Amino acid sequence: MPFFVALCLLLAIIVQTGSPLQAILVSPIFIYVGLAIAIAIIIGIFFKRLPEKTGYDLFACSALFVWFAYWKPLFVTDSPIFFFFPVYFALIVAFADLFFIGQRHKIDQDSRQRMQTIVNSGVIQPWFVMACVLVTLYFENRFIQFPTFMTLLTIRYALSGCLKSD
Repeated sequence: MPFFVALCLLLAIIVQTGSPLQAILVSPIFIYVGLAIAIAIIIGIFFKRLPEKTGYDLFACSALFVWFAYWKPLFVTDSPIFFFFPVYFALIVAFADLFFIGQRHKIDQDSRQRMQTIVNSGVIQPWFVMACVLVTLYFENRFIQFPTFMTLLTIRYALSGCLKSD
């Protein structure tokens, strides 16, 4: 999810520097376009019409835009979550990419079969996790749910990345 990591870091810089771009990013157009893209990606993943790797990246970017545009006006001006959440997301995705997906060639066959069993069981479908991420955006008073489900999405992304063929 390279675009998502770059977007997270860019958003953290925009917030930390107090850039006037924040006023543009909180406009309702980012909510509506972001939601439309996110829903289209969920549908594309559900019907397997969209490559998962692209879907994860685009969904995470659109969810980040919706989160920022919807939540920023509801919190105090200097709320630290708008700096720390994007940094956390960038770090967790980079960690998953480097230490799990990047090291997938070191996974033994038994572990790979167990991971494939989890994927085949349908317990953690990517479209379902993505839908849960969107639902958590509505509950701004429970602000820890969004990063929790984004972390679960990152875990599912790492699982998919570890199982894909080289």
